[in-house]
Amino acid sequence: MYQLSVVLLSILSVFWPQADVPVPERWHTWPVARIFPSVVPGLSPSGARVTYVLAGVAPEAPCRVAFQPAAVRPGCLTALRATYADSTRTYVATVGIAVLGAPGTAMYPGTYPGTYRGTYRGTRPATVRPVAFPGGPAERFGRRQYVTGAVAGTGDPYLVATAAGYADGRAYRPGDRAAPRLRGVARQLAEALYRALTR
Repeated sequence: MYQLSVVLLSILSVFWPQADVPVPERWHTWPVARIFPSVVPGLSPSGARVTYVLAGVAPEAPCRVAFQPAAVRPGCLTALRATYADSTRTYVATVGIAVLGAPGTAMYPGTYPGTYRGTYRGTRPATVRPVAFPGGPAERFGRRQYVTGAVAGTGDPYLVATAAGYADGRAYRPGDRAAPRLRGVARQLAEALYRALTR
C-alpha cells in the first residue's frame, strides 16, 4: 500500500507540479546554486559564445556594505553578491542583488517606475562593491579595479547591479573607457541573473 501511494504521488507530481516559490521569497528560499549558477552563457560583441564561470559567493551583507553609498536608498533590505570570470580568465565581474522592501523604494533614482536595463560607458558608476576570491581570476579584483557596470531591474522586488573589470588587476584610471566586451560582461551577467530570479 505504501509503495502504491508513492507511485501515485510521483505520477501526480508530473501532471500537477507544485507552484514555484513566489518571486519576493526566492532570495531566501532558493538554494545558492540557483541564485548564482556555476556557469552563465553569453555572447561576445562578434556573436561568439562565451561562458562566465562562478569564482565565489560572498556572505549575505547589509546593503550599505555591499553597495557604494551613492547606490543605496532606503528600502534596500539586504544584498547578495557573487563574482564571475569569463572562460578566458580575462574579465571579472561582481554581481550584486539588492533585495527591495517594495518595488520603487531602493536603488538608482529613475529606475522606477518602468524599466531600466543599461551599461555604463563613461565614468564608472556607483554600483556594487567588487568581491575578490583568493586563488583564482578574481583574487585581485577590488574597488580600484572595476571599470564599468550595469543595472537590470523593473517593478520586481529586486535590482541586479554589476561591477566589471580585468582579471590581471589593472587599476581604473579616470577617463578610461571600457572595451565593448567588458561592457558586455557587465550587461549580460546583470540581465541573466535578473531574469533567472524573477521570471
